[in-house]
Amino acid sequence: MNKIVFIAAVVLSQLSASAFAQATKAEVKAEAASANKAHAIESGELSKAPKTKSTAARADVKEDAASASKAHAIESGEVAKEPKAKSTKARAEVKAETKDAIKKGDVPAAGELSKK
Repeated sequence: MNKIVFIAAVVLSQLSASAFAQATKAEVKAEAASANKAHAIESGELSKAPKTKSTAARADVKEDAASASKAHAIESGEVAKEPKAKSTKARAEVKAETKDAIKKGDVPAAGELSKK
């Protein structure tokens, strides 16, 4: 009785393992090729949704863009430009402070290693 149960369990496990076996590399490649041929695989990052057409004439769009650019309503570049920080000290004052800091050892001179 135990032999029959054991044999049945082995046969059942073999059948279930083959039912869930992974496909071979050739089968996967063939399946991918047929899906690609049937255009079932989208290429690129975006879907193939049709682009909407503009109803405005090109000249009108260019005129609107030019007027918005003149009015500074359009940001240019990748990042909005922020005004640069202005120093309140003169160049000579900054140079004098740097020389004093180097003499005192607060800032290493160019090409020297820090004392820390």
